[in-house]
Amino acid sequence: MSHFAEAPDHDDVQRVVPLPNGRPPSYLADHRKRLRERFNAGGAAAMPDYELLELVLFRAIPRQDVKPLARELIDTFGDFKCVLSAQPTQLTRVKGCGPAVVTELKIVEAAAHSLARAKVMQRHVISNWDSALDYCHTGMAHRDTEQFRILFLDTKSALIADEEQGKGTVNHVPVYPCEVVKRALELNATSIILVHNHPSGDPIPSDADINMTRQIYDTAQALAITVHDHIIIEKSCETSFRALGLL
Repeated sequence: MSHFAEAPDHDDVQRVVPLPNGRPPSYLADHRKRLRERFNAGGAAAMPDYELLELVLFRAIPRQDVKPLARELIDTFGDFKCVLSAQPTQLTRVKGCGPAVVTELKIVEAAAHSLARAKVMQRHVISNWDSALDYCHTGMAHRDTEQFRILFLDTKSALIADEEQGKGTVNHVPVYPCEVVKRALELNATSIILVHNHPSGDPIPSDADINMTRQIYDTAQALAITVHDHIIIEKSCETSFRALGLL
């Protein structure tokens, strides 16, 4: 006689009913053990996105087959990074993705962002440009609305602050040049890097982007504040205003 059965739970995800001792069936425990061993041996590079996501879901759903949910999340949002950065309201639209799952995903996202920030905070940004770009990608590449951020640097080009200056829609974010420069003065920053994302997937600066950047550049220059660059972040790449000759 079988010692377990399958039944749908309230989140409509296939659930494995545990054995009388409270443990999940052996095949499920073995599967989880194999995934953990592969991760320990080869890291994230040794696993497809849905299996990496399974490892995260194990903590939120300890006695359930999470592979269907992992695949559904990847199919819905595209890849592991997109799942982590999805808004909670978007995540809960996926059957089986309840509060515990959302919390676990947001914890991992916050940890990734914190690690990326630690690599650039109080360090020379210009000579650690790749780390700075990684940091910007981690926080902005997968957002579904535009966000405008500023990296404030001191006289040694070390990052002293990173602040959001505005949130917008899918293709617009309001930015006020005088407020940008005012904040730089408040922080005693001698230079800044402008960063915003393009959720549309088009990394090419718009006319509005170019005009806004020019206004900030002129206002900052009048007060001896250098604008090193304006970076547009897209999911898989970035565009530098300086590299395009726009600064």
